[in-house]
Amino acid sequence: MVPVGTMYTESIALCCILPVCNKQEKKEITKFIHEFLYVDENSAYSIYGYMREQFLYAKMPTDQRILVEHYTGFGKKKYLIFHTMFGRRTNDALSRAIAYLASRRTGRDVMISLTDNGFYLLEGEKRIDHVQPLEDLKRLSLREILIKAIDKTEILARRFRHCATRSLMILRTYKGQRKSVGKQQIGSKLLLNFIKKLPGEFPILKEARREVLEDLMDAEHAGQIVALMRDGRIKVEAIETVIPTPFALNMIAQGYMDVLRTEERMEFIKRMHQAVLMKIAGK
Repeated sequence: MVPVGTMYTESIALCCILPVCNKQEKKEITKFIHEFLYVDENSAYSIYGYMREQFLYAKMPTDQRILVEHYTGFGKKKYLIFHTMFGRRTNDALSRAIAYLASRRTGRDVMISLTDNGFYLLEGEKRIDHVQPLEDLKRLSLREILIKAIDKTEILARRFRHCATRSLMILRTYKGQRKSVGKQQIGSKLLLNFIKKLPGEFPILKEARREVLEDLMDAEHAGQIVALMRDGRIKVEAIETVIPTPFALNMIAQGYMDVLRTEERMEFIKRMHQAVLMKIAGK
């Protein structure tokens, strides 16, 4: 087992015990959840039900299986959903690397949405192929991919401003006048664009990249996941869904937060959950 995020061991421990479903085993499972996660009895039953629905509806992602879900949503938007139980920071690194490789092949921008237990990629109405980006990921250096992926992002620009300020390349106060954060950010972007043109690796830019990859993300453990995929110890399985799986439902609903009010979003989740239950029941 790869020692990644906090959610990792909790999720895997629960995933590994779900296939058994009779009443006695259900009682033992909920007792384990209650003791292992320090939650009350009602929460333990809710977690059990949530995980069991995923198991009955589709497949369970584990430490040895990455589940890739192709789902077509409203407006014919085609989601590529990765169920990766490795924690948010590791998922952040994996999602940016895969999105960069997918975008490089299609020449289009790819949107990312991230959670603790997965992420999805969206390229409008065009279906994203997961096979080639994953093959590229296993063949190339993950760190080099991530450096290219974050090169023009706002997150690198902000981290560079922090590093440049600490190294006194950007002054917060000049001749008694305090510069606003906005002006500091504009100055740092101009400086960043100039530094990128210099030969060699500038120390401040190198530190900014390190902070993004190692402090905000977890590139080290993401690299371990890729190595296990390369060795065949982590399998990737793909499924097609008409209704998103229970694990994917919250991710999809978050994508509609800007469109739907809170009440409408809750109704949307309830309708989709009911459709999942009907699908499980064979109706």
